[in-house]
Amino acid sequence: MELLSPAGNVEKLYYAYAYGADAAYIGLKKFSLRVKADNFYDEEYKKVIELKQRFPGRKLHCALNISFHNDDIEAFKNNIDYFRQYPIDAFIVQDIGIVPLLQKEFPDAALHVSTQASCINYEAARMYKALGFKRVVLGREVSLDEIRQIKDAVPDMELEAFCHGAMCIAYAGRCLLSAYLTGRSAQSGFCSHTCRWDYSVVARNAKELAESGYLSLEEGKRPGEYFPVYEGDDFTAVLSSKDINMIHHLADMKTAGVDSLKIEGRMKSVYYVALVTRAYRKALDALDGKITEEEASPFIAELDNVAHRESTTGFYYSRRDADKTTSGASDSPYLLAAEIGAEIPAAGQTVIFERGAESVREFNKNFDSLCPEAKTARDRDLREHPEKVPVASQQQNGWYMYDFTPLNKTDISQLLEIITPDRAVQAVEPGTWQLIDPETGTMRKWAFDGHPCVLYIQYPLESGALVRTKDAGYIAGQFRDAGR
Repeated sequence: MELLSPAGNVEKLYYAYAYGADAAYIGLKKFSLRVKADNFYDEEYKKVIELKQRFPGRKLHCALNISFHNDDIEAFKNNIDYFRQYPIDAFIVQDIGIVPLLQKEFPDAALHVSTQASCINYEAARMYKALGFKRVVLGREVSLDEIRQIKDAVPDMELEAFCHGAMCIAYAGRCLLSAYLTGRSAQSGFCSHTCRWDYSVVARNAKELAESGYLSLEEGKRPGEYFPVYEGDDFTAVLSSKDINMIHHLADMKTAGVDSLKIEGRMKSVYYVALVTRAYRKALDALDGKITEEEASPFIAELDNVAHRESTTGFYYSRRDADKTTSGASDSPYLLAAEIGAEIPAAGQTVIFERGAESVREFNKNFDSLCPEAKTARDRDLREHPEKVPVASQQQNGWYMYDFTPLNKTDISQLLEIITPDRAVQAVEPGTWQLIDPETGTMRKWAFDGHPCVLYIQYPLESGALVRTKDAGYIAGQFRDAGR
């Protein structure tokens, strides 16, 4: 089975490929249902071409899955020359009106039916095949038994199914609630996730009653169907679906006839894309006998350390599993601290060490040039703020130096955990690594986003490594409200 991962921007596309995806799906400009993802624009096609060359054989799918109004069709036509610059292997579409245009302008690209089209039966799959589609991205409402029936009826149609990530409480994501409450249409890519908003239950003692867990919704013409209502400190969950997680059921998906496993999440983080992709890569490799289940196990276990809600197997086995709602925002016990870049060669390291020595000499020279009164005042200030005294980095035998891009605050007193494509996690104790300002060559006690830095470390690191640290605000079993 193909492993298909989300890529909301070029950076995430790299991590999708580096951590094991056979293919990745992206959105272009305003024609994707994830408008709030970064998507791709300007000259990013050059970076995409470079990544495809760096990872030969990997596929690139482009989501054009909005419902097209007349103006959208014209806008798409005006952008065709730009889209041609991307090395797109397939387009994911729901609007049948765009198909002739794609077939004419992109004859070498395959057509995939979007999950938004809600294809869940073999007659629909047969019709799409006749129209020239190569693959159906099945509606999330389909069961494994139904997938098998579709595959048996249309064996030459590729079937793609979601294996991990968020699900929508609306049918195949076709939600009207967002447009009704905010004017932001989910079908135009502007879903505001209104099913997870902070609603209030208005009645005497309603909050206490809601917190009890005894409340449920019952629609008038559907007696006996109950949807739980639960109010927490910062949220009220009414129609919030669980996340789908099929990591332990891949053999069943393969037997059912699934050709491609799709991970949801173009708006998710680099950390999410990397760890979820890696977990499914290892699980698939174990299923195919390339590695043992024991070797795959630690990578699969890391899914618990990625932001997620309670999980379910969705509609694959029983609708009752999908109907169970949950409460709270997704959460993780870790923060992504930094991304590790290229290793700095010996000559580059020498330059940094020389800059450090020069920075200290210049500091001492300026201090010595002060008049006695100023020197006394400066000395007092430095005793109170010793961090202002530059300390030159010193070369250590057997150590390695890498570009270090901070994303959250990293303090040299912290334990670092290194994540790589082929190592589940490596703990790095304080004292075995340093942070250095590459411009001045001096030591740093901390780093955060916007501060260029290099990591000087006792251990060699793999390409594409990520650095995480414990999130001090995380409480096990308590999902925090991360906003909308």
